[in-house]
Amino acid sequence: MTVFFAFLGNILFNFAIGLLVAKFLGPEEYGRFALAHATAIAVQTGFFDWIRLGATRFYSERIRNEEPALRATLDYGFAVITVGLAAGAALLILSGVSFTLSNELIGLALGVAVVNGLFDYNMALVRARFHDPLFARLALVKNVLGLGLMGGGAFWFGSATMTLLGGIVSLGGAVVTARAALHDPASEPRLAQISIARALMAYSLPIVGANLLYLSIPLANRSVVAILYGFSETGQFSLAYDFGSKAIQAIGSALDIVLFQIAVALHELQGAAFSRRQLSRNMTIVIAMVLPACTGLWLTLPSVEQLIVPYEFRGHFGLLLPLMMTGLFCTAIIQYAINPIFQIEKKTTPLIVAALIAVVVDPLLVLVLPRSADASSFAIAQAGAMLAALVALVGFASFSRPQWPRLRDLVVIVLGNAAMSAALLPMRENEPGFLTLALQIAAGVAVYAVFVMGFDVAGLREITLARLRLKAAKMTIL
Repeated sequence: MTVFFAFLGNILFNFAIGLLVAKFLGPEEYGRFALAHATAIAVQTGFFDWIRLGATRFYSERIRNEEPALRATLDYGFAVITVGLAAGAALLILSGVSFTLSNELIGLALGVAVVNGLFDYNMALVRARFHDPLFARLALVKNVLGLGLMGGGAFWFGSATMTLLGGIVSLGGAVVTARAALHDPASEPRLAQISIARALMAYSLPIVGANLLYLSIPLANRSVVAILYGFSETGQFSLAYDFGSKAIQAIGSALDIVLFQIAVALHELQGAAFSRRQLSRNMTIVIAMVLPACTGLWLTLPSVEQLIVPYEFRGHFGLLLPLMMTGLFCTAIIQYAINPIFQIEKKTTPLIVAALIAVVVDPLLVLVLPRSADASSFAIAQAGAMLAALVALVGFASFSRPQWPRLRDLVVIVLGNAAMSAALLPMRENEPGFLTLALQIAAGVAVYAVFVMGFDVAGLREITLARLRLKAAKMTIL
């Protein structure tokens, strides 16, 4: 569970840093920062994510000791791509082509892409080895440095440039401080093999392509919003999306960091039948956590906006985030519930087909929906695109005859979510503030837990009771 809490803490820190940066930069400069950062994530995904995915799926403590060529290939591939990306970026900037962002911000965005790619790759290596203390250490160092350097850069300079530079230093600093622990003694560059790289790419590139297409939707929408409405509206749009995305990811990815690795281990040690059963359980757990998280975020939105959102972003935030919520839910289900079906089977081509459907649906909806005075139509289009992708992906998954969640569990989840909504909806009209938010959270958790624990959805009651017994036993021994 150490890795779960470390990963959850990492996301929450990113969440807090993002809010601080938005507060100190203001809508217009935050719009530049958000567009540059989104560009960095897209570049990282396109060039480096196959390395992270390969490490997550195929690296382990056994592979580290017995097959060092895998790590050597991953390291060598990362180095070659970095050099090639730097050369290509230099030529692009020197060509004189103009972009929505300045050349300075583009250069920093590429720097963030490389360093963030290196950090995520090393985190994947540590995760695959189940090396929980090192995972927690890397996350802690990066977050402490990021809070000081990115938050400080935004506060002292009010500049997207300095904030991005702070992000580069914090990510690189975390990797440097753990360099010795991350090193594989048996791995040498001469062991790198083209055949291994090809096998990793065959597995990873459809996933990378799908993720890149999904990322292109909000990135393209931010760019168009910047052209049509200016960077200030881009900042408003970006904060709503980033806030909602990180809030839902804090649940989904923290679950995935544990659940997916369990499914991989079962597939390797006990076979496909056991992994399918685990994937079904994983899907149920993800839905059981993500659905009430999305619903709860909307129900508590007035207090969240009052307490957390910077003053300059209020109003727009409360308007845009609910319009994005369906898309954020669909994104989480795609990434953490449905995609693992294809990843375990190593048949990842359908992922890119579903992403292509989303890429087609988004601009069509932008053109069809009536244009408003703000970016509302773009928020609706994003949500519609992700809903279309989820429907398509569920259809593709059905052909592989996976073990789906039990209908009984899904009905309980929906009923529990409805009961939670009925209990919290009247509180939404209360005076926004900390007391209202605390009451809503307490009541929501209590009502929903009665359903999930009472009906033992996905065995969560038994898991919880087992952990409580274990803690009680440890305390008795002490």
